[in-house]
Amino acid sequence: MEITGKVFRILPLVTGQGRNGEWKKQEFVLDIESGQFPRKLCLSLWGERIDQASLIEGETVKVFFDLESREYNSRWYTEARAWRVEKADTTSTATPVTEDVQNPALETASPADDLPF
Repeated sequence: MEITGKVFRILPLVTGQGRNGEWKKQEFVLDIESGQFPRKLCLSLWGERIDQASLIEGETVKVFFDLESREYNSRWYTEARAWRVEKADTTSTATPVTEDVQNPALETASPADDLPF
């Protein structure tokens, strides 16, 4: 999945030691402006992807992520794991969609042929 938003907050780096060696995790909060109300989404980066992302609070980014759920003590926990972070291109503007699309089926119908059957 992918989502675009502004980096709202970068949370402290968390490190630890597991059976496969040392690990590190960086969580960040993305401010997503969609619809009437803005939403916030907490995502996590693991390992060397933390340095590759080089996040800065306030910048707009495009994040590619996967959702993963796991069970622990009969409770389920879901995590949004980012696997790529790109700086969003804020200089380009989207091409507006126009409503002037002509439907060829409507052009051939005459007023006498407006019966629904």
